[in-house]
Amino acid sequence: MTSIKEIQVTFDCAEPVRVAHFWCEVMGYVPTVDEDGDDAWAAASDPTGKGPRMYFQRVPEGKVVKNRVHLDVRVGKGLVGEERLAVILAEEARLEKLGATRVLLQLADEENESCLTMQDIEGNEFCLD
Repeated sequence: MTSIKEIQVTFDCAEPVRVAHFWCEVMGYVPTVDEDGDDAWAAASDPTGKGPRMYFQRVPEGKVVKNRVHLDVRVGKGLVGEERLAVILAEEARLEKLGATRVLLQLADEENESCLTMQDIEGNEFCLD
């Protein structure tokens, strides 16, 4: 039986090149764009080859409901408490300059560490955790 070792995350969007460039800035990835000139697709790839490729394809319909799947951008991995929150909020400030928006900040409690739900430039939810 074959074992799959690689995935690609695909986003439906209105402006693939714009969204790809946003995610390249978020993740430190490099862009590849549709060379046909119609900007029907774009991709973002990890220059180290470790992370998944992100593929963005134009679709006619807009986003109308909450994502069923979302990305967790692990900026606070291994950190706890105020140190973790400070890193998350600093990343939020950087991403807001790129066009992301805050949805919900969940502060640490007895069971969970802080995390922040945001939306990218086309409204796709993702979390900073």
